[in-house]
Amino acid sequence: MTDTLLQLDQVTRTYTLPRERLWQAPPVVRAVQGISLRMRSGSNLGVVGESGSGKSTLARLVMALEAPSSGAVHLLGQNLNQLPPAQLREARRNFQMVFQDPYGSLDPRQTVQRIITEPLVALGGSTAQDQQRRASEVLTAVGLRSSDLSKYPHEFSGGQRQRVAIARALITRPRLIVADEPVSALDVSVQAQVLNLMQDLSAQFGVTYLLISHDLAVVDYLCDEVAVIYQGRIVEQGSPLTLFQAAAHPYTQALLRAVPRVAMLSAPGRRRRAVITVVNANAAAACPYASRCVQTQTLCEQQRPELRSLSEGHQVACHFATSQVADA
Repeated sequence: MTDTLLQLDQVTRTYTLPRERLWQAPPVVRAVQGISLRMRSGSNLGVVGESGSGKSTLARLVMALEAPSSGAVHLLGQNLNQLPPAQLREARRNFQMVFQDPYGSLDPRQTVQRIITEPLVALGGSTAQDQQRRASEVLTAVGLRSSDLSKYPHEFSGGQRQRVAIARALITRPRLIVADEPVSALDVSVQAQVLNLMQDLSAQFGVTYLLISHDLAVVDYLCDEVAVIYQGRIVEQGSPLTLFQAAAHPYTQALLRAVPRVAMLSAPGRRRRAVITVVNANAAAACPYASRCVQTQTLCEQQRPELRSLSEGHQVACHFATSQVADA
């Protein structure tokens, strides 16, 4: 399928922080800075970057949980931030979210049936019998039993809770699911199971994923395209094969070097996480990565690089980008 599902046009999101001094202008944080993306139906996109790079802010903008400071978010041709509240509520059946923490995202006081059917109740127009039937269908689809509908979240393991969260996202039969670090809170022994489930559900229900992650192995396993984000900007974009085998941006190369090689060659759940220092998002350098880059030159401090095509399907925002083929 080649139709456009999601499109972001120069999306920016800034936050004004409390002023530190009475007569001083309040500081401004630019969490997302002019991001443009296009997703096709059936083509999963992974967004990777270190903590504080703007990944979760981007997810909230796509979900219309926040409005962009500038730019536009289109889903199936509709500008989500220009829709009246009633139309936005109706549009939400086409996009749902799976959150990072399977323990905090499920209300412990509600049964699984009520948790899963909550999106249908919010949308309206369905009977209680229809809600129960569809809840049973999606719960079975994620590998749990219909009898689990009467249980409470504390009766499940972390992996089972995430399956419940995925079932809740599936019940409206969405076209897009935004998954924000969907396996990072799980034990490594069950991460691969959840990823396999997500892959199977994509084939079964025609769901397209926007996967937010800092884990390159997870993105490599599930996604057809990858966007690397640094300080609110996309610095490199292409297929997993291109980015993980011939990374061109120094930041992407640093991310790959920070991951033990065994993690990229084994199953998605079997790896360690790299810890990378977060730099101030409002750095003065024209290129935001200049202060950390070993290839910095005078031009990097004078002009911010924009995304440019390095090869077919491969874009990079670096004045001196060169491909670095990964070791065999």
